[in-house]
Amino acid sequence: MKKRFLKMAVCLAMTTAILFSVPGCGSQPSTDSTDDTTEADVNVASEENGGNDNGGNDNGSNVGNRHSDNDIEVSKEDAATALTDFGVRLLQYSLEESIDSFPAQASMPQSVYEELAEEKNILLSPLSVLSALTMTAGGAEGETLRQMEEVFGMSVPALSAYLSEYQKSLPEADRYHLSMANAIWFTEDERFTVEQNFLETNENLFGADVHRVPFDQFTVKEINDWVKENTDGMIEEILDEIAPDAVMYLVNALAFEAEWQDIYHEYQVRDGEFTRADGIVRNVKMMYSEESRYLEGEHAEGFLKYYADGKYAYAAILPEEGMSAIEYAAFLTGEELRRMLTNSAEAIVQAALPKYESEYGIEMSRILREMGMPDAFDEIRADFSGIGYSTWGNIYIGRVLHKTFIAVDEKETRAGASTVVEMKDGCAAPLEALTKTVYLDRPFLYAIVDCETMTPVFLGIVEDIASGE
Repeated sequence: MKKRFLKMAVCLAMTTAILFSVPGCGSQPSTDSTDDTTEADVNVASEENGGNDNGGNDNGSNVGNRHSDNDIEVSKEDAATALTDFGVRLLQYSLEESIDSFPAQASMPQSVYEELAEEKNILLSPLSVLSALTMTAGGAEGETLRQMEEVFGMSVPALSAYLSEYQKSLPEADRYHLSMANAIWFTEDERFTVEQNFLETNENLFGADVHRVPFDQFTVKEINDWVKENTDGMIEEILDEIAPDAVMYLVNALAFEAEWQDIYHEYQVRDGEFTRADGIVRNVKMMYSEESRYLEGEHAEGFLKYYADGKYAYAAILPEEGMSAIEYAAFLTGEELRRMLTNSAEAIVQAALPKYESEYGIEMSRILREMGMPDAFDEIRADFSGIGYSTWGNIYIGRVLHKTFIAVDEKETRAGASTVVEMKDGCAAPLEALTKTVYLDRPFLYAIVDCETMTPVFLGIVEDIASGE
């Protein structure tokens, strides 16, 4: 995959911006579940009959027990490693998807090229994607479950326990917060019977609100309104329509907002230039500062800039001269990224960071299939018997919708993300003190890092910045 990816990166001189999250900050500086859904009035499979009146796979009744073990031992180091690796792979496959869909015509007008390039800016939250998929995997069995766990890099019980504890222990103060929310909507159509254990597990582990509703345009608005509220208005809409064969939507939303520990003063913000990979120069606002943690990798260097109280940090990674951000991202591994972030060096770093704002949306089904979990999207082979069953046919994942937003300025960083997993039934086709200088005046990688739990939040690349930002 990497050889093919590099070849594509070299052949296509395109401008792409990407965002992603990474664990590990190194040393820190000194300085509504009120819905009317109840067990009595919801079409659910009871524990007495094993949850499968239709004679299907009866492993579903074990799902709640499988994921409710409070004695599951989860290594934070193993979880951080798995989350970082998942984030890097998700970034690489998303970048490949972006390149595949980018027009090949080299002679298009520059204005058209720039418009298309702007649409290809990528912003990802592996944490949001993993949260929604882990809720879904709580109902997976057999080969479907095995493939999903291989892609996650952890067993579903261990990952569920880790994410559950992570969500419950998020640090928050006046100058920073990271909030997460989860919810499930499922159809009231009598054709679909949901496993009570599945709902209870997601309520208990992930605090998921559960809604049994008619699947119509009102529900589309309800889901979008919920996402907007739980991303602090940064993601206004994620769902366009409800598919006729949809039976369930599992939704995650997160919102991050934090002031810099050292806010940029007016004299630190000056006009500057950002040179894209294709040589085009953008006039931008550059924010200059002196940072204390230096990042160094085999083909890149960077710095950490802390947010208030040092609970989170912005990690900037600049590939060496002659290597594009796309080429660097193609060969980056989770192990290398984690090594850089957990081994930052004390240094005096003369840093420059551009102001920018970016948003992105993608449907991830092809990416996740290629990452190694094809059965989950196959209406014949998928095994989500732990979620429930439908008289219309087998249950499988139809779409995985992901939307994100970020804004970086003199005072703070604001970022939001949401992921929707759409479940269908089978009635239709289917990122000693030294003195260093790191100016981010060309494409670079960056992350928003949770310094306390070493868990990735956002991860990405900036390939282009609109003039004047």
